[in-house]
Amino acid sequence: MPRLTDYKALTFDCYGTLIDWESGMVEGLKPLTSRVERSLTRDEILEAHARHESSQQRYTPGVRYRDLLPIVYKRLAEEWGVTVTVDECVTYGRSVRNWPAFPDSAGALQYLKKYYKLVILSNVDNESFAASNEKLAVEFDAIYTAEDIGSYKPSPRNFEYMLEKLPGLGVEKADILHTAESLFHDHKPGKAAGLAGCWIHRRSGQEGFGATMHPGDMPEYDFRFTSMADLVKAHQEALRSA
Repeated sequence: MPRLTDYKALTFDCYGTLIDWESGMVEGLKPLTSRVERSLTRDEILEAHARHESSQQRYTPGVRYRDLLPIVYKRLAEEWGVTVTVDECVTYGRSVRNWPAFPDSAGALQYLKKYYKLVILSNVDNESFAASNEKLAVEFDAIYTAEDIGSYKPSPRNFEYMLEKLPGLGVEKADILHTAESLFHDHKPGKAAGLAGCWIHRRSGQEGFGATMHPGDMPEYDFRFTSMADLVKAHQEALRSA
């Protein structure tokens, strides 16, 4: 059985894992959802967002995330029968900077930084991530974004890019524990790339997959925790039993 102390680097998805993107999305979409004639549940909003976001990322993989989200907003408005302006769409694209961090993210990262190289592999643009990074209050050893790579996870290109770059930091594939919430964006392609996986199951106790698409066949993973705080506790236990 693998141990948390077996790895030199934690490679993180950010949104959904470290940043509470679902709450951020729901808040950012209020100017739209408040004008929909019927009442939408939180999961209906998130699942519709996931559909349009995933589709748009396939069709326009080189578009920066902050410029892709306005298209998602426009598609949602059409689906829900609401007329919106270009400015409204653009405002939503800029809302990523307002999305909150999960309460345990910054403290957990600061602890883990003592033991691992910390790396971001995210479906975001660099400007939006910079705002999120301030909330996470840690210096990552490397940041690989969809803007850098020109495609979005779950494309294998994103993982190939990361695996090509990390040896320059002294990190080989066997040293990596890919740590993420999304089975669709991260664990399925991560496992296909040969990476060990740690599932931060933030939606534990909730039905469905929220703002991520259904992964199809459930991918395998090596560790599962329902929070970053629980990952830290497990690492501390692993050190004590070493």
